[in-house]
Amino acid sequence: MSVPSIISVVDDDPSVRLATNNLLTSRGYTVYTFGSAREFLQSAELNTTSCVIADVQMSAMSGVDLLMHMRGLGRRTPFIFVTAFPDDAVRDRALRAGATCFLAKPFSTPALIECLETALSGPGDAAI
Repeated sequence: MSVPSIISVVDDDPSVRLATNNLLTSRGYTVYTFGSAREFLQSAELNTTSCVIADVQMSAMSGVDLLMHMRGLGRRTPFIFVTAFPDDAVRDRALRAGATCFLAKPFSTPALIECLETALSGPGDAAI
């Protein structure tokens, strides 16, 4: 029996957190949701998350800043970014920082699942 992947959704929009949680839970993933990067960083799930799905634009700490902070801590958890304001400069910054995917809202279910499968097919280590 395989252990389900743990997905952390970090988005300041409660409706996006709920919709993404419902979608991924229906696909068999274990999902935790967080309203901010700080909330996620202070959670126990920081050590068990298989992949982070984060909004790019959040108050206090952006999704890209969260990724760079985690990389600075030595964590290699895969990241998928979602945004309502796709911008080439931010997309390039996110991908250079190591993001697996960068999706514009509204994104399709197949696009998110494809990104998630790609992210989870990697080494999957939570920290180096």
